[in-house]
Amino acid sequence: MESHVTHAIEAKQQQVEALMRLAPVIPVVIIDDVKAAVTMARALVAGGIPTIEVTLRTTAALDAIRAIAAEVEGAVVGCGTALTARDLAAATQAGARFAVSPGSSPHLLDAADDSELPLLPGVATASEAMALLERGYRHLKLFPAVPVGGAKLLAAWASPLPQLRFCPTGGIALASAPEFLALPNVLCVGGSWLTPADRLAAGDWAGIERLAREAAALR
Repeated sequence: MESHVTHAIEAKQQQVEALMRLAPVIPVVIIDDVKAAVTMARALVAGGIPTIEVTLRTTAALDAIRAIAAEVEGAVVGCGTALTARDLAAATQAGARFAVSPGSSPHLLDAADDSELPLLPGVATASEAMALLERGYRHLKLFPAVPVGGAKLLAAWASPLPQLRFCPTGGIALASAPEFLALPNVLCVGGSWLTPADRLAAGDWAGIERLAREAAALR
């Protein structure tokens, strides 16, 4: 890998680490109504959760990222479910500060090299983690965390892969998050429990702020 690409990846990895250390939980948000985005994000920030991952799974996602980036002081908004170069470009244009992917592919990693967005790529096996380490990635998302082995898997990786730090995501809840956060190679967890669909639909912003406060208190 060319040296300037290596330096760029390392700089973005430092940004990813800083994002992962902002709070113990990164909320994974699926939003259908862009009108709810700003108020939801303000509730999360008020509860002590500034880093917000809006997944690119709905037609409202990019507009939600754009609105949060423009209007919510203290929010660090990024895109989730980034699969292609087009996703990275669109998220950047919308004002995203980072991108998260469920896995990785050569095309996505090449696009990430050319993008200004720091990428948090997903892995499910040691081989995938080693391949990303070869490309300069030290901060990874374990996905889907619970189905692939959860905290026991990450504990087993800590010794042979001591360079890596993780944001496990998938099947984690408030009650199980401490088991992950106690591991030396886990900086934060990802979770959808902070913004459940029923609370979003009801506009229960006080309830979402309470969930954020509970999550922020995990560290």
